[in-house]
Amino acid sequence: MQPNISKLYIRWSLGLLLATGLCSCALLKDYSAEQAEYTRIHLQLGVRYLEMNKLELAKENLELAIAQEPNNIQVQNSIAFLYEKLNNTQLANNHYQIALNLAPDDWSVQNNFGRFLCEHGKNQQGLELLTKAIATPLNDKPWLALTNAGRCQETNQELQGAKTYFKLALNLNSSYAPALLEMQRISYQSADYWAAKTYLQRYLIVAEQTPSSLWFALNTERALGNNSLAKQYQKELLEKFPLSEEAQKSANFKDF
Repeated sequence: MQPNISKLYIRWSLGLLLATGLCSCALLKDYSAEQAEYTRIHLQLGVRYLEMNKLELAKENLELAIAQEPNNIQVQNSIAFLYEKLNNTQLANNHYQIALNLAPDDWSVQNNFGRFLCEHGKNQQGLELLTKAIATPLNDKPWLALTNAGRCQETNQELQGAKTYFKLALNLNSSYAPALLEMQRISYQSADYWAAKTYLQRYLIVAEQTPSSLWFALNTERALGNNSLAKQYQKELLEKFPLSEEAQKSANFKDF
C-alpha cells in the first residue's frame, strides 16, 4: 500500500519543527550563559578599577555590563557608586533608585543608597534604609551599615546616637577601621582624650595613618600635654600629607 503522502508530510514537518525548537532552545541557553559571563567579567573589571581609582576604565566596563544586563542589581549598585565618585549626584541617585526598585530587600543596596542619601541631606530617608540594612538577617557585615548610620546621626548633630552606632559596629567587628577613626574623632571632640588615644592605637594595628587620624592624634597629645609626641605627629602629617588641609592648619601651631 502506498503511504499517505499527506500524513508523511505532516510527520516530517512536525519532526522538523521539534528539531528546530530544540536547536533554538540550546542556542538560546548558550547565548544566555555567554551573556551572563560577559556581564560578570565587565562587572568584576569595573569594580576592580573602581578600587584602584581608575575611574575612566571603571566607567567603560560598567557601561558595557549595564548595556548587556540593565536589570542586574550588582551592576546598577556599582555604577551608582561610580557616579558618586565622578560627582554626578543625579545619575548616582537614579541608578541607586533603579537598584532598590529591582531588589527592595537587598542590604548592600540599602546600605549604599542610605549612606548616599545621608551625605546629600536626606537623613531621614537614608537612616530608614540603613536601619533596614542593619536589621536584615542576610546582612553578614552589619558593621558597615551601623557605621554609616552613625555618620548619618552625626550630620543631624545626634552625637550620642552616633556613638551608639559606632560602638555597636565595633562590638561586631572590633578592628573595623572606619568606626575606629570615627570614635577617635568623637572622643577627642568630647574631651575624652585617653579614649581618643586608645582608639588611634587600635586603628593603627589594622590601617595606616590618614590626615584626619594624624590631626586628631596631634591635638589629643597637645591636650594631654605630651608636646614631644604632638611634634612627632605634626612632622609626620607635614611629611606624608603636605597638601592636606590638616597639614596646613598644623603648620600654624607655634605653642609647643
